Amino acid sequence: MTRGPTLPAHRLPYLPKPLDAFNNAPGDEARTLLLHCLGSLRWSHRIADHRPYPDLDSLLAAADEAAYDLSPGDLAEALAGESLLELPEDTYSAASMALSAAHAAYEARFGHAFVIYLGDIPPDEALDHTLEAIRSRLTNDPEEERVTAAEELRRLARGRLLARLRGAGNRATTPRAPAVGT
Repeated sequence: MTRGPTLPAHRLPYLPKPLDAFNNAPGDEARTLLLHCLGSLRWSHRIADHRPYPDLDSLLAAADEAAYDLSPGDLAEALAGESLLELPEDTYSAASMALSAAHAAYEARFGHAFVIYLGDIPPDEALDHTLEAIRSRLTNDPEEERVTAAEELRRLARGRLLARLRGAGNRATTPRAPAVGT
């Protein structure tokens, strides 16, 4: 008995790896993806213009280096695109009010949204961790807070980039990306 041509069940059509897709995307598409990770035009252009990256670690190292090199203007541009932590629907109104009040105090003191990387924090501890961090950082002087905010933006950008290239959200993100964070 002769069987006709069939594809083995375990074989699927080739799908490009996310890094390959990023490396081969048109420049505008790559920069747009990067702007969703960090709202700095200079940062997104720098990373997109140095493609292709041989591996994910090389891309992340380039993203980190570009974030470390943000000028005060680049940092202000990136911070302007950030927003307050999105709270789950079942959050108590008192917690929401406390976060809003702390964030307003932070914005009044430093002139930009509070940013924090929450990738290592369990979801049920994110609100408390965020409130504690805002209150603690309100004691920083403006230069110390600029350095802290820049580091948090770098960590956020890295987490968002990883999430986008892996195709799954993670808690390292903010409203800029699909998952929860600040």
